[in-house]
Amino acid sequence: MRSQIINLVLRGLVKRRLAACQTPADVRKVVGSLPTIAPLGVRFLSAAFGGITGEWAEAKKTSASLGTVLYLHGGGFAAMSPRAVRTITGGFALRGFRVFAPAYRLSPENRFPAALDDVTEAWRALRAEVEGPIFVAGESSGGGFAVALLLNLRDKKEQGPTAACLFSPWTDLAVTGASVENNRDRDPMESPGVLKMLAAAYAGEADLRSPLISPLYGDLVGLPPLAIFAGDTEILLDDARRLAERAQAAGVAVDLHVYPGMPHAWPLLSIVLPEGGKAMDEAASFMQAAAPRLLGDWLRMQRPLENDVTEALKKSVGA
Repeated sequence: MRSQIINLVLRGLVKRRLAACQTPADVRKVVGSLPTIAPLGVRFLSAAFGGITGEWAEAKKTSASLGTVLYLHGGGFAAMSPRAVRTITGGFALRGFRVFAPAYRLSPENRFPAALDDVTEAWRALRAEVEGPIFVAGESSGGGFAVALLLNLRDKKEQGPTAACLFSPWTDLAVTGASVENNRDRDPMESPGVLKMLAAAYAGEADLRSPLISPLYGDLVGLPPLAIFAGDTEILLDDARRLAERAQAAGVAVDLHVYPGMPHAWPLLSIVLPEGGKAMDEAASFMQAAAPRLLGDWLRMQRPLENDVTEALKKSVGA
């Protein structure tokens, strides 16, 4: 009942206004007028990594950290900020993670690849300064953006994150998924026309199907484990499903969670929507489980080396 009421409110107050947007500036006005709710028990601190400003989210009651999350906010590459996603960054902080959300450059003032360059530099600086596992996460365009970052790091032969969590990811800026039409009327927030306008503003003259713009079209071999979340009424549902299918075909470990009746990027509403909290719990558990799994793989790789060293010592003592 609560989700049905929230969907009705979103349909009446948000979708109608977004559908009327003609420019990225219009989208900024609509998104900027929406309230931001930060969870209690979290401190938010301004910071910069690699020359990219942003903010940390940390639990006020300190405890053993489960790792660090680089969180990429959504907004169609043209709107929102780290402050706008405090519900999620603060939610991860309360679940035992330290979270850095960069304020990457927005389009159309800064077209592709400006934002990707920003988050790549933030990642490099974070990787150099932070100990322990580092994860990447994002919602909407930030979710697809997170996969583009994974591809960029892999192609540059740089160390990538331990795992990634994607909420309602926008992975196909060509907007070709079947759910775009099938869920056009069911989706309580998003409209195809606005997505196409934002995609053009971000890509400029670049090919919309370039893997670093639309990671759905990329070679996904070698990516870390992915947890992907989507609502079954979203027009971007097939962006999540197709990404999961192609990642699994490429040998990537994937957990796909399709929630019934959830609006786009519903973890942003986790303070008032129980399903948002559940998705956050599942994402946190996924990341927590990914680190020991990779550690186990590393230890198995070391055993042959350890055996060789042991045998060499035995021969040395025997001699």
